[in-house]
Amino acid sequence: MFIFNLTYIKPISDVEQFLQEHIQYLEKYYTSKKFICSGRKVPRTGGIILCNCATKQEAEQIIKEDPFFKEQIAEYEIIEFIPSKSLELFKTIMEETK
Repeated sequence: MFIFNLTYIKPISDVEQFLQEHIQYLEKYYTSKKFICSGRKVPRTGGIILCNCATKQEAEQIIKEDPFFKEQIAEYEIIEFIPSKSLELFKTIMEETK
């Protein structure tokens, strides 16, 4: 499991310009059940994506498809973690996404 921590490095106007393409990118990985949740940071300085993929290499490949990465709109931090405690509902979701 990985957390993608995006931090914008360009103005919000640039973010808005590529937002629809970014949403399409998100939908692709929600459909493939790689993304579990995502959203904006508050204040709006970037975003967070929870990604259920097998390896850091796979996570890096997924990030490279993001228009915000391609257009150098955001910097990305990848944080790998192993959930050791969660709601039963979350465990069910994780099993379904394998």
